[in-house]
Amino acid sequence: MMKAFILAAGEGTRMRPLTANIPKPLLPVAGKPFLMHTLESLRENKIGDITILIGWRGRRVREYLGDGSKIGLNIGYEEQERRLGTAHAIGLAKKHVGDTFLCVNGDVVLTPKSIEGFLSFGKKKGTSVALAKVTDTSNLGVVELEDDVIKSIEEKPKFPKSNLINAGMYLFEKNIFELIEKTPQSSRGEYEITDTLQMLMEKEEVHGNVLAEEWIDVGRPWDLLKANQILLKNVQEENNGEVRKEAVIENNVQIGEGTIVKNGSHIIGPTIIGKNCEIGPNCLIRPSTYIGEGCKVGSASEVKNSIVMDGSHVPHHNYVGDSVIGERCNLGSGTKIANLRLDEKNIMVSFKGQIIDTGLRKLGAIIGDDVKTGINSSIDVGAIIGENTFIGPGAVARGVIAPNSRVF
Repeated sequence: MMKAFILAAGEGTRMRPLTANIPKPLLPVAGKPFLMHTLESLRENKIGDITILIGWRGRRVREYLGDGSKIGLNIGYEEQERRLGTAHAIGLAKKHVGDTFLCVNGDVVLTPKSIEGFLSFGKKKGTSVALAKVTDTSNLGVVELEDDVIKSIEEKPKFPKSNLINAGMYLFEKNIFELIEKTPQSSRGEYEITDTLQMLMEKEEVHGNVLAEEWIDVGRPWDLLKANQILLKNVQEENNGEVRKEAVIENNVQIGEGTIVKNGSHIIGPTIIGKNCEIGPNCLIRPSTYIGEGCKVGSASEVKNSIVMDGSHVPHHNYVGDSVIGERCNLGSGTKIANLRLDEKNIMVSFKGQIIDTGLRKLGAIIGDDVKTGINSSIDVGAIIGENTFIGPGAVARGVIAPNSRVF
């Protein structure tokens, strides 16, 4: 049987503050850690022998997944002590895989159907790269394709030759390891898999397969929302909690064990609510929302298209739209998160001194773990709030707020 190697060693610095305490592969999306969706997609395609490349806080990944037996997989681990580029990372697979193996980036959304189509293509063609069509190719590896043969791969080109990009899934033969050893360091001081593939293309054809379903690279915190939307589409109705008589449940909603949905609550799917939550009374939860375990969404509060992680409370007169809220946060009564600019233009955010266009008309806040807000505080569009921050009563929070800050 074919083996798989998953690249999940990155520190996730671009995902801060969400990864301050949690390794990126364990960030929750659509009811479970992000990496679990990839593992389940591989399992559905009868790939059960998997090695995960871990790095920063890798111990937590090991603790969560163990040897994989609980989810019907055989999982092993390799640790990357120094991050030296994708080619270096893939080179660490050598002692774990067979003659042909599947390599998957740990931070992309890949549905079972996409993996199935790619495997079928690769078994006929040989060494293959999964491709996706995108509207914005900046910051991505752009692929020039002729019929189904890749002619070139160029990282972040100023003048892209196509709208096809490297989607982060590969079918490799063992000869890739010889070329990785010969791959020179790039100007960034890393060993780039694109350089390795260019060397391979000088010897043989490398094929490209456009994925069958939606794809997204979860590189920034707001990408979690898109991933959440994609993965929630297949949610089936399931109620393991207690739904009071005068609550309204529409479409596909999953409710976890020990959760109480009180009278006057209105929940519209696709939505997942975890275990031991308190929902309502008289609240509204709109589609594409994931509420973690031990959370509260209370009276006159509204949540839409958001991720609320374990132990966080949206308890009184709150609005949370298009936002990601970390663990153990509490919004004071009347706290509102804005998610739309008055001029309705794309939301811009600041990251490491650069202004980034998110490409989104609607984006609320990215809030780290253990953030508390006072009554009637306001959080502006695109705000990024570091962990352990307090936003005082009536205060306005905007822009990037460092961890452990106090805003009054």
